[in-house]
Amino acid sequence: MATIAQWAEGARLRTLPLAIAPVLIGTGAAFGAIGGFSSLIIGSVDPADRPELGIGTLLFRALLAVIVSLGLQIGSNFANDYSDGIRGTDDVRVGPQRLTASGAAPPGAVKRAAFISFGVAALAGIVLVLVSQSWWFVPVGILAVLAAWFYTGGSHPYGYYALGEVFVFIFFGLVATLGTTYVMIQQLPPAAWAGAVAIGLFSCAVLMVNNLRDIPTDSEASKTTLAVLLGDERARAAYTLLVAVPYLLLLVPILSGHPAAVLAALSLVLAIGPLQTVLSGSQGTALIPPIKNTGLTALTYSALLALGLAL
Repeated sequence: MATIAQWAEGARLRTLPLAIAPVLIGTGAAFGAIGGFSSLIIGSVDPADRPELGIGTLLFRALLAVIVSLGLQIGSNFANDYSDGIRGTDDVRVGPQRLTASGAAPPGAVKRAAFISFGVAALAGIVLVLVSQSWWFVPVGILAVLAAWFYTGGSHPYGYYALGEVFVFIFFGLVATLGTTYVMIQQLPPAAWAGAVAIGLFSCAVLMVNNLRDIPTDSEASKTTLAVLLGDERARAAYTLLVAVPYLLLLVPILSGHPAAVLAALSLVLAIGPLQTVLSGSQGTALIPPIKNTGLTALTYSALLALGLAL
């Protein structure tokens, strides 16, 4: 049986910042759209006819959104471990050990872990739908679970056809960020859209550098990721672009009345290291740290942007 440490590794904790980041941005955009923290504290945006704008209510919805996002991310990680493991894609790995491929855990146990995680996300999602009356969230949630499973699952996984970044951008960028903002205030301000695109691009950057590392083994296993399709050199250029554009997108909230959004530019310091590693031509295990560090850069960017918007 796998140890707790092995299960934690299977959950891929380094990817979890990408689940928290869009909720941070969505929450910050929601607070900013209704006047910021100061307006909530003095009660100017909490009239008797709109009690849903109370700070406690908004933070409770944000907490539920975090649980949904984390459940989907962890479930997706276990589902990927299971599906790639039974296909043999992970038989030869450069990165961290996988539960299924290594034999540390039975495939059925890994599959159950994926669906337990999806179940936690679903329960939190149902509560969020009930408290926000956002019924459209139900089909979106179902689509999110299906997207997580069929990334590498099923007979024709879209992750094997260079579509991984497309779905990551949609669900861990647009859906997670805009969904958070909408269930809180039933609005989608420009800052939320810019933040959603930005974190979607960061998420794609993490996937790109992960798949850049795996180009040799993925090619051998006939797994055509976008990195495999682009080739080594262009995949590195794509990664650079995916990390750089979010900083240009800061102009949107700044010009739409949130000048403190410039705080997010401070996270650029953290992006320099992984960019240097990727652009240096590093291969194999040398590309593992940039995966984690790009995720931490995205989380820091999101936290600072959320703060700037909420101010």
